[in-house]
Amino acid sequence: MSFKNFKCVPKMIFGRGSFAQLDDVLAQERKEADDFVVFLVDDVHQEKPLAGRVPSKSHDLVIYVNVDDEPTTVQVDALTAQVKAFNTKQPVSVVGLGGGSTMDLAKAVSLMLTNPGSSSEYQGWDLIKNPAIHHIGIPTVSGTGAEASRTAVLCGPVRKLGLNSDYTVFDQIIMDSELIAGVPTDQWFYTGMDCFIHCVESLQGTYLNEFAKAFAEKSMDLCREVYLDDHPEKDDKLMMASYMGGMSIAYSQVGACHAVSYGLGYVLGYHHGIGNCLAFDVLEEFYPEGVAEFRKMMEIHNITLPKNICKDLPDETIAKMVAVTKSMGPLWDNVYGKGWEEKVTDEMLTKLFRRI
Repeated sequence: MSFKNFKCVPKMIFGRGSFAQLDDVLAQERKEADDFVVFLVDDVHQEKPLAGRVPSKSHDLVIYVNVDDEPTTVQVDALTAQVKAFNTKQPVSVVGLGGGSTMDLAKAVSLMLTNPGSSSEYQGWDLIKNPAIHHIGIPTVSGTGAEASRTAVLCGPVRKLGLNSDYTVFDQIIMDSELIAGVPTDQWFYTGMDCFIHCVESLQGTYLNEFAKAFAEKSMDLCREVYLDDHPEKDDKLMMASYMGGMSIAYSQVGACHAVSYGLGYVLGYHHGIGNCLAFDVLEEFYPEGVAEFRKMMEIHNITLPKNICKDLPDETIAKMVAVTKSMGPLWDNVYGKGWEEKVTDEMLTKLFRRI
């Protein structure tokens, strides 16, 4: 038996106000006068105070990216082409500043600058051949665990699937909880629930081990302090919960909720956070205690999920979602173990989707 040789983020800075150190971090990468950095910044920050704090030089490239929709392989390929057209030499770093989608775009672009072809060719596990450009993740919304993970999740021509690779892992992350202040309540809740659900799926899964358990249990405790207790240091706690939730699934796996959410996201375009919440709310037979706690959190924060979004969809639309969800083999293996194929039937998944 061989065990996973897991790669972690090698460098991280944590603390309120630590974003101010980004310039110092980048200075270590800039060796020549014409070395340049690419900043991918969520366009929600454009013309806001944070945009004025981005430490870009005159010869750097700052791109404000739109993530109203889930990141796609087409978007990654276009951004990669834009960077290549900007300068004939490679950037010394790619910085992703935003939520999970923006950080995933930064990870994917850093990979595609050094690997030929389209990003859609690398959707899967360990298909990336060449190391990425140095890349930095700076979350301004917490919950996805994208800052800790070895995947950049993209919607491609066939399905929603990550570029899963050791080369995907950030070289540096900066976790400054001041940056997540002021996030709209719905987004703060949905993204944070991604973290809570990571922990539920990890702790209930067949892949569970003490490494994953240690991170998941602490992350879940922090989520409870944030969403049940409204702790005065909730921003710091959520930022650490997100990182630890990402670490918990790195040595285990997500489960039924993420599998169903991928179907929703790919076919109907729902963002990952709200997609997970929509899916989780109908999965009480899989995660009874977790779903009960989730509903209590929704009640406390006056969150109302859309209802009946799949009830009257055409059968062929449901069939597409079922196909995407069913293709998530490792996730179902984590739910059921060996022989999962007999249990994850089209009929079972169709019934689940019709309840959403």
